[in-house]
Amino acid sequence: MPARADQPSASARPSTQFLKMPGGQIAYDDTGGTGPLVVCVPGLGDMRQQYRFLAPRLVAAGFRVVTMDLPGHGESSVDWPDYSPAIVGADIVAMIRHLGASKAFIIGNSMAGGSAVWAAAEIPDNVAGIAMIDPFTRVIPTSSALLAFLKVAMLLPWAPSFWSTYYGSLYKSAPPSDLDSYRAALVVNLKQPGRIEATKALIFASQAPCEARIPEVHAPVLVVMGTRDSDFEDPAKEANWVATHLHGKTLMVDGAGHYPHVEYPEIVAGAVVGFMKEAQNQDGEARRN
Repeated sequence: MPARADQPSASARPSTQFLKMPGGQIAYDDTGGTGPLVVCVPGLGDMRQQYRFLAPRLVAAGFRVVTMDLPGHGESSVDWPDYSPAIVGADIVAMIRHLGASKAFIIGNSMAGGSAVWAAAEIPDNVAGIAMIDPFTRVIPTSSALLAFLKVAMLLPWAPSFWSTYYGSLYKSAPPSDLDSYRAALVVNLKQPGRIEATKALIFASQAPCEARIPEVHAPVLVVMGTRDSDFEDPAKEANWVATHLHGKTLMVDGAGHYPHVEYPEIVAGAVVGFMKEAQNQDGEARRN
């Protein structure tokens, strides 16, 4: 996948690995190393390469970074028995256990924000902190007209092209130079049998099971939100709601849309690295006391 000119270089991209689950297999990349583990999860209708600008910066800061595809997305298998944010949360838990990490950070974008909440509630002793980027963590009412439109828009054969157009509209002020080629690759992926169906299933899946687990989360939380994210009526208000209920901090990225870590990777990486190092320091102090 092409990358922005300002992306930190890497000697070689990790080869795809697969985590076998009862319902299929999850594709992931692992940079390796001995640093603290960070599991990065994209939103629905996207691929793990969404983190192509953020991941190298985390590696440069000393972290071991794993980027994973959602079920039915990217290189993960299709035809899973169920698709939901909570199921993705269970996949995150399985990934952390598979990698043998005693502690891990989770970064979740969009729908995967709720999945990060679910995972942090499920294995509290193994989650060092969660960073949620423009997250959906609760049930937000959707108009019946929009739901009806989406049901038609996500039908084959036009669904991949519709999704590409919508996806491109979510970059508001600093789209990456490779956005056109990335969208083209996304369309090719979505045209593979079963992938649009997986995306559609996640669009209509409820965040209620994840929202119900918010009170169980005690890990440090950072909420990153673009000020121009059109997926939310009031992005700042939603970020504050999430941060308040999860006792976390917020970072509003001025001018960014739904993917501030792609539009402004340096800003987001600086905040995320600072957040994770602070969480590590707090954990170390807690262990000494």
